[in-house]
Amino acid sequence: MAGTDEESLDDLPPSAKLVFKVLEYNGPLTQKGIVQESMLSARTVRYALERLENIGIVDEDVYFADARQNLYQLDGPKQAEADGGQTQERESPARQSQSQGSNGSGCDDGHEACCAE
Repeated sequence: MAGTDEESLDDLPPSAKLVFKVLEYNGPLTQKGIVQESMLSARTVRYALERLENIGIVDEDVYFADARQNLYQLDGPKQAEADGGQTQERESPARQSQSQGSNGSGCDDGHEACCAE
């Protein structure tokens, strides 16, 4: 990181980018949830979260269901900057198939076989 004072998402390691994407698609998660979704080690996720918090992309809150854990979520305005201003509402692939079906017919049963032409 020579020559710049401020780090951005592009400067982070791939593991931090993956954690960012997991939080982007799944919403707020505990560290344990991020480990399960990303299949990264707990130590790697801790490091990635620390890096994301340092640049202000991730917020850490108390997880009220279990106060021993923290809940991590993306910070709204900083998230848009991290994506280069191209952040838009995205649906997970499962939600997309439910809302549109494989042929865009609007089938909402979640099965692609019945929606195929």
